[in-house]
Amino acid sequence: MSCRIDYQAPADLLEGRVILVTGAGDGIGRVAALEFARHGATVILLGRTLAKLEKVYDEIEAAGCPQPAIVPLNFEGATLKDYHDLAEMLDKEFGRLDGLLHNASLLGRITPFEQYNPELWEQVMQVNFNGPVWMTQALLPLLQVSKDASVVFTSSSVGRKGRAYWGAYSVSKFATEGFMEVLADEVEHLGTLRVNSLNPGATRTTMRANAYPGEDPGTLPTPETIMPTYLWLMGPDSQGHNGERFDAQPPKSA
Repeated sequence: MSCRIDYQAPADLLEGRVILVTGAGDGIGRVAALEFARHGATVILLGRTLAKLEKVYDEIEAAGCPQPAIVPLNFEGATLKDYHDLAEMLDKEFGRLDGLLHNASLLGRITPFEQYNPELWEQVMQVNFNGPVWMTQALLPLLQVSKDASVVFTSSSVGRKGRAYWGAYSVSKFATEGFMEVLADEVEHLGTLRVNSLNPGATRTTMRANAYPGEDPGTLPTPETIMPTYLWLMGPDSQGHNGERFDAQPPKSA
């Protein structure tokens, strides 16, 4: 789908909404959490590094935004109980969930498949696919309580067209796209919950630098510049869009 790169979000776009962001301690997740908070949302910051989450928490507080919450969780070792404990906590604190941005991802290695380490493959699939799937299942009842909920899965161009050497990362994103379509079809009848995928495109992040060590990061857009599509997807203006694939930039890069 065409991107909403020119979307102008009203200041109160997300006022009163409760939105969970995974991988919120760094990169795109951090910026998305800040932007959601600045537009009025109460943000649940989920990630594996407590110190990073606390820094984002402090940034949100300093900006005078609604008080966020912190949930330290690492998909690599998380269990089904962890996801259901999270759901119980959110139910007790908020009673619903209006938005879920699955942003946390693991790159793995850019290497020929014949040289790919099986343990690393499993690790990438756990963080990028299995963990988000079971977390989503645990949170579905809270999302269904909301009158207007949005679930956004982070994809990639290599999750829409396979590319040599991208291995588990590419496969995990293909799986994510498929799961998004399955879930979107299942919730279509509700009319209050939409599920879509979003490819951020080549962005100035640590993951991008690891994938392309010879690339000049100064030539890439910052996470801040791709936020219009994130805001559009989380806000009410994206109602009626379900099971679709979006791009945060003109679709020309990973």
